[in-house]
Amino acid sequence: MALRDTSPPESAGPRPRTAPALDPGERGRLLAGAHHDPHALLGAHPVPGGVLFRALRPFADAVSVVVDGAAMPLVSEGDGLFAAVLPLATVPAYTLLVSYDGVEHKVDDPYRFLPALGDLDLHLIREGRHEELWKALGAEPMAHQGVTGTRFTVWAPNARGVRVAGDFCFWDGTAFPMRSLGSSGVWELFLPGIGEGARYKFEITSRHGHRFLKADPMARRCEVPPDTASIVHASHYEWADQEWMAHRGDVPVHVAPFSVYEVHLPSWRPGLTYRELAEVLPAYVGDLGFTHVEFMPVAQHPFSGSWGYQVTGFYAPASRLGSPDDFKFLVDALHRAGIGVIVDWVPAHFPKDDWALGRFDGDPLYEPGDSRRAEHPDWGTFEFDFGRVEVRNFLVANATYWCEEFHVDGLRVDAVASMLYLDYSRDSGQWAPNVFGGREDLDAMAFLQEMNATVYRRSPGVVTIAEESTAWEGVTRPTDSGGLGFGLKWNMGWMHDSLQYIAKEPVHRKYHHNEMTFSMVYAYSENYVLPISHDEVVHGKQALVSKMPGDWWQRRANHRAYLGFMWAHPGKQLLFMGQEFAQGAEWSEEHGPEWWLLDPGYASAGDHRGVQDLVRDLNAVYRRTPALWERDTDPAGFRWVVGDAAEDNVFAFLRHDAQGAPLLAVSNFSPVVRHDYRLAVPDGVPAWREVLNTDASRYGGSGVGPSAPVASGADGLRLTLPPLATVWLAPASA
Repeated sequence: MALRDTSPPESAGPRPRTAPALDPGERGRLLAGAHHDPHALLGAHPVPGGVLFRALRPFADAVSVVVDGAAMPLVSEGDGLFAAVLPLATVPAYTLLVSYDGVEHKVDDPYRFLPALGDLDLHLIREGRHEELWKALGAEPMAHQGVTGTRFTVWAPNARGVRVAGDFCFWDGTAFPMRSLGSSGVWELFLPGIGEGARYKFEITSRHGHRFLKADPMARRCEVPPDTASIVHASHYEWADQEWMAHRGDVPVHVAPFSVYEVHLPSWRPGLTYRELAEVLPAYVGDLGFTHVEFMPVAQHPFSGSWGYQVTGFYAPASRLGSPDDFKFLVDALHRAGIGVIVDWVPAHFPKDDWALGRFDGDPLYEPGDSRRAEHPDWGTFEFDFGRVEVRNFLVANATYWCEEFHVDGLRVDAVASMLYLDYSRDSGQWAPNVFGGREDLDAMAFLQEMNATVYRRSPGVVTIAEESTAWEGVTRPTDSGGLGFGLKWNMGWMHDSLQYIAKEPVHRKYHHNEMTFSMVYAYSENYVLPISHDEVVHGKQALVSKMPGDWWQRRANHRAYLGFMWAHPGKQLLFMGQEFAQGAEWSEEHGPEWWLLDPGYASAGDHRGVQDLVRDLNAVYRRTPALWERDTDPAGFRWVVGDAAEDNVFAFLRHDAQGAPLLAVSNFSPVVRHDYRLAVPDGVPAWREVLNTDASRYGGSGVGPSAPVASGADGLRLTLPPLATVWLAPASA
């Protein structure tokens, strides 16, 4: 852009004029970080007689405007403000030359750029319908108006002002106030020259006049705790799981084998990173035959003792184990090994850390304003305001983010019951009923329905799983039929009842027989997962094998028999790490599984390897036997053979696949061998053969059981039942 030369011929160039002084009120708000439109005061603006340039560069010695290679100094106005009017016809392309302690830095002026966020994005944010919210909010490295940098955007509708602070400005946000983009509540600033790896936070001035730093709610990468800054991130990962992604939705999960190994990544092999875990975890899980792994929460959380359930960075994988691309590497490795990945997702609550989501812009924002609903009474955390469309959008988009950006195959949604009930863990007077006078949280219902519908529409093949412990009707019913829309639900009733039964001495089990049969009364009311999760092996509950009565042999036998019963029962299976080899100690997040129990040099290693061998075989037989999974949600796929033998502690039932082919499962939870035990099996199967016996010698059992096919006579099938064992039998002709 040519300069309009109004100087005498002997002059070297145009002479700047003193800029008109800023209105004191505008100046005060700008310097205090409380101005809604700093771009109106800073940058370049046409004025009578030329173009007004104003820059805010605290601690600078001097600032000049560079146009077509010529530098023209601005005049200091104090407090880091520099300004002048240059005799130009129009606003030119320009840069700034900023001097600190005599060293000059050539930079682009952030205040010469148009907003880097479009009207459609803002409209969708206002409506709470931006399904790719992570592409609109947060820190996005990009090229804007021909210049590379990072666009910073944040939703803070109650703030008087927002500034960007980071390691690139010594954590002083004075020079980088953001502009408000109107009724959306979004603030925006494009910072040229800032790229990946930069650490930042938002410096917010509340409407009450308080100023504080907040981590980015949409940060895609975070510092390693105890540091709390957000990090500018762009993924460069190239996926190699195309075949897995193309076919993961071929068979609906409720009619497919689904056997889950639950893992706490930081403690499974303590000290390993995501990439190091990718070298060993897929091989281990694949060897044991599990179809899926489920990771306890992997989103950023500052306190490792929360196991990930106190999330501060919902869009960032936990940084302790590596970068977001490192986590993608782990997921990719599991997919290439044929193993699906489920992650625990925690939309029910968030911690109160003053640098995170709580009172984000100085007022309740992500949490409800009503104190009776804002805090979770059990966990000392805030609950989300599910009635606010922007908050629902934040969470719904987060669910799709993990499925789409990280290729996860499922979301296990934590603490659903605490979301659904207004009176959850609250006494009378501590909660307010809904508009119909009920205790159901209608906003939470609507959120869960929207989340499920959106995930299933956008990510075919993904399954959502509810941890829901009540009798709420329709958890796994489709949303268009009034249900919540989950694919599966944890069967907490089965877990509680069966563990209570198995913990009893065998002589007392006859009085608790119904605790093992009651689950079939409601087995088809939902699509269930049978969970033996981390929650059952901590806080004094003991590890699974340690819950069992008797001596060491009996405890292991009970453990094996219980797993055999579990794998045959209608529903999918989930087993927490360490239980697959009968670890006797409770899980510790500091030490993880007691792998040394499997070392050849350990005297009882064979006992633990026997249980591990059983789990491997359970999964192998399960996966090749459609009767055990194809009709999990169909009552015609199950039939009791013996359901009332309380005195014997015996249970026997048939599972049928879609073509009617049966598998017979028989459990004897007594420590005695039962000879010639009669089972009234259906006609049409002349002989049965053993396909799995938890009492086999190779598992550490006594080796009792039918070693050859057993004929079925007119009075049924007569078997020898091994002690404290489960036996699976299939037609001998199969």
